[in-house]
Amino acid sequence: MKFFFSSSVLLVFTICIIGCVNLVYTAPTKIGNGYSLIAIEESPDGGLIGYLKVKKKNNIYGPDIPNLQLYVKHETDNRLRIHITDADKQRWEVPYNLLPRESPPSLKQTIGKSRKGQFSLLSNQEYSGNELMFSYTSDPFSFSVKRKSNGQTLFNSSSEDSDPYSNLVFKDQYLEISTKLPKDASLYGLGENTQPHGIKIYPNDPYTLYTTDQSSINLNMDLYGSHPMYMDLRNVNGEAYAHAVLLMNSNGMDVFYRGDSLTYKVIGGVLDFYFFSGPTPLAVVDQYTQFIGRPAPMPYWSFGFHQCRWGYHNLSVIEDVIANYKKAKIPLDVIWNDDDHMDGKKDFTLHPVNYPGPKLRAFLEKIHAEGMHYIVINDPGIGVNKSYGTYQRGLANDVFIKYEGKPFLAQVWPGAVHFPDFLNPKTVEWWGDEIRRFHELAPIDGLWIDMNEVSNFCNGLCTIPKGRICPNGTGPGWICCLDCKNVTKTKWDDPPYKINASGIQAPIGYKTIATSATHYNGVREYDAHSLYGFSETIATHKGLQAIEGKRPFILTRATFVGSGHYAAHWTGDNKGTWEDLKYSISTVLNFGIFGVPMVGSDICGFYPAAPPLEELCNRWIQVGAFYPFSRDHANYYSPRQELYQWKSVTKSSRNALGMRYKLLPYLYTLNYEAHKTGAPIVRPLFFTFPNIPELYELSTQFLVGSNVMVSPVLEKAKTKVSALFPPGTWYSLFDMTQVIVTKEPHYRSLDAPLHVVNVHLYQNTILPMQRGGMLTKEARMTPFTIVVAFPLGASEGVAKGNLFLDDDELPEMKLGNGKSTYMDFHATTSNGTVKIWSEVQESKYALDKGWYIEKVTVLGLNGIGGAFDILVDGSKVEDTSKLEFETEEHKFIDKLEDGGHKKSMMLDIKGLELPIGKNFAMSWKMGI
Repeated sequence: MKFFFSSSVLLVFTICIIGCVNLVYTAPTKIGNGYSLIAIEESPDGGLIGYLKVKKKNNIYGPDIPNLQLYVKHETDNRLRIHITDADKQRWEVPYNLLPRESPPSLKQTIGKSRKGQFSLLSNQEYSGNELMFSYTSDPFSFSVKRKSNGQTLFNSSSEDSDPYSNLVFKDQYLEISTKLPKDASLYGLGENTQPHGIKIYPNDPYTLYTTDQSSINLNMDLYGSHPMYMDLRNVNGEAYAHAVLLMNSNGMDVFYRGDSLTYKVIGGVLDFYFFSGPTPLAVVDQYTQFIGRPAPMPYWSFGFHQCRWGYHNLSVIEDVIANYKKAKIPLDVIWNDDDHMDGKKDFTLHPVNYPGPKLRAFLEKIHAEGMHYIVINDPGIGVNKSYGTYQRGLANDVFIKYEGKPFLAQVWPGAVHFPDFLNPKTVEWWGDEIRRFHELAPIDGLWIDMNEVSNFCNGLCTIPKGRICPNGTGPGWICCLDCKNVTKTKWDDPPYKINASGIQAPIGYKTIATSATHYNGVREYDAHSLYGFSETIATHKGLQAIEGKRPFILTRATFVGSGHYAAHWTGDNKGTWEDLKYSISTVLNFGIFGVPMVGSDICGFYPAAPPLEELCNRWIQVGAFYPFSRDHANYYSPRQELYQWKSVTKSSRNALGMRYKLLPYLYTLNYEAHKTGAPIVRPLFFTFPNIPELYELSTQFLVGSNVMVSPVLEKAKTKVSALFPPGTWYSLFDMTQVIVTKEPHYRSLDAPLHVVNVHLYQNTILPMQRGGMLTKEARMTPFTIVVAFPLGASEGVAKGNLFLDDDELPEMKLGNGKSTYMDFHATTSNGTVKIWSEVQESKYALDKGWYIEKVTVLGLNGIGGAFDILVDGSKVEDTSKLEFETEEHKFIDKLEDGGHKKSMMLDIKGLELPIGKNFAMSWKMGI
């Protein structure tokens, strides 16, 4: 939730008035002469440890740190770590208890040795692991990382005289390091920002990482999350190689990508690089999430459709929304409240008139019995109010961030607030207790944690005004009414290097916590700022899970490396425009790479745009129905935009969401795969087809899983869409008789009337589906259909797929607990025989639920025939009299490249009763 106006406009206006920053970037391109490697040797844990000394000191952005410690280790076969820090004293790092990882050797192990000259430079300047190789140059010190299999240089920190960047620079508040890159490398990541050029990182666009409450309508600016990670995809002689680079650092930074180099300029912390060898995009994300934390398992119902609005003024409005969805026959699983349910916009409270506790609990009992769920917003700012229990208990437990020993005062929606310090273990306990208390008041099903960048309506050091009410209940709620003065007296409030915050080098304490404020154990906000939302997410996850032991659902706006291990994310405050619809795809795809696969954008747009919205909303639900997290959300000042508001959107919603609810078993299985391997639920096409360079910047289509392609309309007044089809056979998911076959990557013009979205299934796939329904609860219990997609008319072909089912209230998503079942599906066509079979693990759960397969649809057959056999758990099914066989010839939207149409069939086998949980096998001979 946020005000309507673009924050960047207000920000520019304010900063220009106070004259506190020079908007023209004049930083020198070269700073210093780097460092010399004085000594290096093997460390006790099998890594390398070295000692660096500055070559020539200068005072640009402060004095150089004279002595540095270098630590290098191959932590796994496919992960290399390079850690550089001050050799003389401890520096800030992302807390190891917050994001668990190996600790580097302590400084005391090395400083004494290096100064006595007991180290020697290694004769071999290469340090090899299984996949990656580290090498170095001593003077000036630089390092490179290469891929062993082909010798390709992945990272090279050396600087030549002609390069527009420096050698290694390491000062207290300014760290700089660069790498050369080939011009044909395709880079992805470095978020969160809204990228107008698409998913690829674009040369000379600004990339600033510093969590900021700034609407996603602002392009190329630091937004809600900080993810200093990029994936690099290169095509070498027709073969793709991907790797990733993570800089584990929470301080503000600018990253400059010039097309042939990339430079980090960081205002604190250490240089802690991790390299992930890939070599495929899926392998990269697997390795990355193995390190930062596997994506959280999500409850089944969270894959249903969600409806929210800031401005559902009372409970009767909520009830009316639900009734209208039912009347319109549009699926709806989750209803949300923004802050309308709160008493005075205070966390963990209910409005006594608009959302009285007894009525709300009765409402929740009713919708829970039906299978619906309810989620509310929660902002971190705790209202300063002597009669407010949460505030009083917080004070008593000393849980708030401090400024000079007193709780830091800010303003958000309740008025004056303090911010909980989630780095403090006592705060985590207090927060969990407040969640428990609120759950007893209102048994919610999840929490939506917003404004956690952290957002503040005021600047600097503030006090509550005397003699006037703040806020007074009139005018916009986001106007600062506290008495405040700027805080610029420390180097933490006014660092020497100005990151490009908000696109204008805004002060880093602007509209957030003063960066000289302190957290637990004296940690400065300057260092921990971008961790706030992440630490709150961890505390919220712990609190929710402790209530009933159920799998939590959390939606967070602010994210950091590892946030996906605990929560889902939405892309924040967008706008109801065609541009925002298009941008949403790139942001959603990027978060899959960041290890946050449960992600979506506000469908139809959060901020209102000039009407008419109707056509846009038609097209947006056609995209949003395939976001992993699918929610319609609107601003307080927006016209009503629930999907039933227009007849045309109602029709589009039934169509697109109808397909989503049929695909629920597939989506939930992708959730399981994400949890086990990090694989994004929604991903760019190059994840499945990495060797096709034409796909590397494709940002208008996407894959759901490996083999379901969505090609939406993203422009006004269009009834056709030009879609790029990779080589192979593609079947329309809405009409499986329709097929597209191509030998090379080609664009195809597809019909796309207002109510139609083009979704295609790729060959070699077995797709589990169900009948669908208005709720996930009812859709989940319907019979299954298994769709087998062979290459069109192939005499030889294979297909495979899988299915995961479990008790989705369990905290862990795994096999072996007695409440889960996993099935692999296989199919072959060879020598005129088709075979389809399953292999089951942990059958009991599915058998107890009574799930079964009622239909098998086979696509791409070059004929049908007889001699049909079915076996279940090895025993032949003798009575097949109830089975129905229906065939239909495939239709082509254009001619095949070879100039002729191959006759091929779709076969439906109906009347089956194959238990999910038992191994089955069916086979038949094909005829013409």
